[in-house]
Amino acid sequence: MISASCILALGLLSCAALGRDLQGGEKLSGLKRLQRESGGDEEPHSLERSDLSKRSAGLNGQTCTALPGVESALQNNTHTFTFKVRTMGSLSLAWVGDGSGVLLVLTTFQVPLFMMRFGQSNLYRSEDYGKTFKDVTYLINHTFIQTEFGIAISPDHSGKVILTGDVSEMGGFRLFRSQDFGLTFAPSDLPFEPLIQMLYNPGDCNALMTLSITLDLWLSEDFGTTWRKIHDSVCLVRWGPKNSIYFTTNYNGSCNDKGMLELRKTADYGRSFQTIATRVYSFVLGGKFVFASIMTGRGTERMIHVSVDGGEVWNMAQLPKVNHEQFYSILAANQDMIFMHVDDPGDSGFGTIYVSDDRGTVFSKSLERHLYTTTGSDTDFTAITSLRGVYMTSALTEDGAVETVITFDQGARWQTLRRPQNSHCDTETSTNRPNRCRFHIHASYSTTMKMNVPMLPLSQPNAVGLILAHGSVGDAESALSPDVYVSVDGGYSWLLALRGPHHYAILDSGGLLVAVEHTNSPVNQIKFSTDEGQCWHTYNFTNDPIHFSGMDSEPGSRSMNVSLWGYRNDFSKWVVITIDFKKLLDRDCTEGDYVQWLAHSADPSGSNDGCVLGYKETFLRLRRDSVCWNGRDYSVTKKLSPCPCTMDDYHCDFGYYRPENSSECEEQEEMKGSPLEFCLNGTTEQLQTSGYRKIPGDQCEGGFQPERKETDLGRMCTSNALYPNSLTETSSLNAAVIVMVVIALLLTSAVAGVWLVKKYVCGGRFLVHRYSVMREHVEANKIEGVDDIDTHYMETGKAQYNEDSDQDLLE
Repeated sequence: MISASCILALGLLSCAALGRDLQGGEKLSGLKRLQRESGGDEEPHSLERSDLSKRSAGLNGQTCTALPGVESALQNNTHTFTFKVRTMGSLSLAWVGDGSGVLLVLTTFQVPLFMMRFGQSNLYRSEDYGKTFKDVTYLINHTFIQTEFGIAISPDHSGKVILTGDVSEMGGFRLFRSQDFGLTFAPSDLPFEPLIQMLYNPGDCNALMTLSITLDLWLSEDFGTTWRKIHDSVCLVRWGPKNSIYFTTNYNGSCNDKGMLELRKTADYGRSFQTIATRVYSFVLGGKFVFASIMTGRGTERMIHVSVDGGEVWNMAQLPKVNHEQFYSILAANQDMIFMHVDDPGDSGFGTIYVSDDRGTVFSKSLERHLYTTTGSDTDFTAITSLRGVYMTSALTEDGAVETVITFDQGARWQTLRRPQNSHCDTETSTNRPNRCRFHIHASYSTTMKMNVPMLPLSQPNAVGLILAHGSVGDAESALSPDVYVSVDGGYSWLLALRGPHHYAILDSGGLLVAVEHTNSPVNQIKFSTDEGQCWHTYNFTNDPIHFSGMDSEPGSRSMNVSLWGYRNDFSKWVVITIDFKKLLDRDCTEGDYVQWLAHSADPSGSNDGCVLGYKETFLRLRRDSVCWNGRDYSVTKKLSPCPCTMDDYHCDFGYYRPENSSECEEQEEMKGSPLEFCLNGTTEQLQTSGYRKIPGDQCEGGFQPERKETDLGRMCTSNALYPNSLTETSSLNAAVIVMVVIALLLTSAVAGVWLVKKYVCGGRFLVHRYSVMREHVEANKIEGVDDIDTHYMETGKAQYNEDSDQDLLE
């Protein structure tokens, strides 16, 4: 379970996960404002006395039967609470721990008053998944909590919580720290004014760091009790593996001078530092990789460097040239490989996705005409977490239409989505533009275009094969009111689940789906499904409808509780209505409730059916007709079987690509007749290939084994944008003196050595041309011009993590 902080606003609930890695993404949401008056305390819920278990036939013609006892089970397990939130206040919530049931809610009221600022905060705590709350504002001594920071939850589920209080009238800022899931808080004053939220070390959540408004980097090793400044003039900062910290700095005090930054690293909590790159524009960490965008020295050109050892050794990424008007974006990175978007020349709004080898250095073309807008830096690229190797995104067709494509083998092949069963296009489209009668999934690009899409595609690792998403059949560009579709096989097939846009959530590891209609009118109905979205029940949770703002459940999709947030018609009360579905499922699942399911199965009669990335996966999945409880202890059970290698287990190699609707790799036109050479670990490597290299992470055995050979040509190569040697400095004066003495001794020895070589070895002729020869090879082998798009970094002046792009840094 990943702790989350959610900001409630008028008609909107936005959640931002705290303490996530590159795939989940640590980021802080911006604050929203709303107008309302203070409310009261807990109030009883009220229900319409109607047939709450009524069900109609499924949207796709399947027969749906009612579940018994729905009304009594849910009526007795629906809980309503009203929060005291004044006009123009905000409300944030955070889950603490995994399975603890603890939910903290912070309400904040703040108004400017002449040259001063007046604010008030209230803290509420629930121990039963949001069914009841207790006002615990006294635990923070009624201190005003900064809205920019909200509630910071440790990512290790240990129950650590930090609130950042503003006590400016007393001279500064104060932390309220809890290590018992918010049951008690201990105050400690900060010796600085924070610029960003406290950042937990994922490897040791007692270690915290943050930046001050003067761009100083501060560190605490005792969970915020004491702090020490470890560096100044810090621009971007990020926790790395093994307690390391990576950051960029500029000694002229300006972080706006992009391309003149140093990338530094400390592995001992700031007691010593190492400069690992210079002329840095930006950097990002992802999986095992460190990326740095480096100025080439030729105007505004940049190129990307990759390291797999924490910045000790760098390699230039083998990508096509791009100029300063283009950019790249790291779409996804794991321990195996990288997906990277490279913008096409001109203001086209699309580019090409490249995939890397396991070193993150040699890239090959994966998908052309990938949609990535230059105005908003928005892409539909989505990792499907419920099945390995699956990604979705949008591409532009030759006639300019937006088309959703999917890959099941980590980018080796992409294909358009299958149209859902029993789907049909509107009459005009199917008659006049039949080529646009396609199935489209709506993601970030659609939300940017202000389409009626309240949620992005949703999948969870513990709900195998399940995807919920908004989609439309027909001309994707003109769909104003998309429907909700479900896939139970990881995106191979789709089914219409709900008409119109909805908010949705996955509960009980996929055993229960819930949804609320997205509408401007007040609502009092929630829909739920126990058979993966085939049939839906309806339940009226109150007879006093609320203006629905959002739906929230404990992260991890294992809970059976869901909370609905909103306000009444008079705008005077913020309410949360929590529904516990546990009593609806009256028994635990047993062995007989599960059935074997072969993932990626497309041709059951084929011997290689289900072979993807070198092996088959057979899962135990809940039967659709089983109405039972998976439980919090449920874990995915699967069996692996190796497969022989085929062409499907290979990406096209460097300089090759797969034409559309082809399984074979062909050499790129621009590479024909040129030797395939690249710089790797300081030497020029020549590639002899038949056009294929195995997909990183693929575990196939035997079978198709194409010829591939890398030959060291013995020519040195490196980038002149990086210092060839790392520079280490200690923070101790004594250490500095020792270093100076050692350097003096080394210089003395070197002078003596040079004199001896000149006199006795070289006959007085000393070779001095070695460095210039190396520089010639540098210029001959340098790869130029990739832009830097950081996926997860902290930029000073912005209290948020950017998810996909730093295109806003491109001037």
